Amino acid sequence: MDLLLWRKVLAAIVLPPIGPLLVLVLGALVLPRWPRVGRGLVWTGIGALVLLSTGIVARGLLWAVDVSPTLRLEDARSAQAIVILGGGVRDAPEFGGYTVARLSLDRVRYGARVARASGLPVLVTGGTFWGDTAAEGVVMREVLEQEFGVPVKWVESRSRNTHQNAVRSAAILAPEGVKRVVLVAHGFDMRRAIAEFEAAGLEVVPAPTFVPPTTPIVFSDFVPNVFALQSSYYALYELLANLARGW
Repeated sequence: MDLLLWRKVLAAIVLPPIGPLLVLVLGALVLPRWPRVGRGLVWTGIGALVLLSTGIVARGLLWAVDVSPTLRLEDARSAQAIVILGGGVRDAPEFGGYTVARLSLDRVRYGARVARASGLPVLVTGGTFWGDTAAEGVVMREVLEQEFGVPVKWVESRSRNTHQNAVRSAAILAPEGVKRVVLVAHGFDMRRAIAEFEAAGLEVVPAPTFVPPTTPIVFSDFVPNVFALQSSYYALYELLANLARGW
C-alpha cells in the first residue's frame, strides 16, 4: 500500500462518521471495567456525530477553511487559462460508462460557466485512483465538451493528489507561456490548492465553487442530516490536510 493510500485510509478512520463511531465503540468496550470513562466516550461519540450532522456546525467548519472570495469576471480575464481540478469519477451504467462524481460535476459546471464568460482555454487535471479505470481528466473533458459545449485544450490524466495536479499542470502550461491561471476547485480545498499551484510556479486567480452560504440561520440548520455530515467531513479533511502540509 503506497503512502497516498495510507493517508486516505487514515483520514477515513479519523474523520466522521467512522471517527465518532470508533469513539462510541471504544466507550462501550471499556464501560464494564471503567464505567465513568466508558460513558464519557459513548456520549462523546454520539455528541460529535450529531453535532457534525447539523448545518450550523457544517457551515462554521466550511467558513473556517474557505478563505477565497467568489470570482469576479474582470479578475478571470487577467489570466491566461482555466485549470479545473478533478474531484472523482463514478461508474454510471445509465451513462454507458464512467462519468464525473459529485465534486467533479460541481467543478466542471462552474468551470464551464467561467470559460464561457471569459473565453479562456481550459485545462482539466486528474488521474485514476482506487481501481477506477477512467482518468478524471479524460472524463471531465468528455463532459465539458459533450454536455456543456466547452472545448478543452489540455488534459492532465496522471495525477493522484493536489500536489501532482499542480506540478503536472504547470509542466503542461509552461511551454505555452501560461503563467497566470483561474483555478476552479471547491471553496473548502482552495487554500491548499492555491498553495500547491503557487509552489509550482503559477499565479492563481481562485474560482471557488460550493461557497458557504450567507443566508440567515434557520431551524433546519440544527436538524441532523447526511448532507451536513458530508460537508463537515470535507471541511475537517481540509483542516487536517492543511496542518499536514504545514508540517
